[in-house]
Amino acid sequence: MITIEEVPMERLDAFWDAHIRYLVEDGIISDEEDIEYFTGEEYRGILTEHMRRETDRHHMIWFRRDGERIGAASWCTYQSEDGKCFILDFWVFPAFRGNGTGHRCFEVLEEYTKADGATYYEINSEKEDSVRFWKSLGFADNGRDEYDMPLMVRR
Repeated sequence: MITIEEVPMERLDAFWDAHIRYLVEDGIISDEEDIEYFTGEEYRGILTEHMRRETDRHHMIWFRRDGERIGAASWCTYQSEDGKCFILDFWVFPAFRGNGTGHRCFEVLEEYTKADGATYYEINSEKEDSVRFWKSLGFADNGRDEYDMPLMVRR
């Protein structure tokens, strides 16, 4: 059974360490400027502040199975708007990929976020294997965001 463990503010460093490894090892970022940005205070500070909000709070979580961390995610459900759950990050650690674990993690995340007011989901995705994964969960292309990154949505 897969469960969700919220990352407490006082233990964000472990999440940030796993996050930058994921971004680099999965080829999402590769140049020094991006690495500097995603490890810097501007990016991390904004998300940390959003974790402190009362409404539209940002969440960072670990997916766990049998007491072991198998992946992670971060998202914000915009309860003050229309219930969109924007998934900023979602990944399964490489050792657990390829056997349906990602699908099961999303099912658990969906149940968890619906209890928090999520009515639909949106994510940026442009890597071919990631796009294929999200489409297998019913996501569809949804244009581009303000940074010209492809968006996918599931209603």
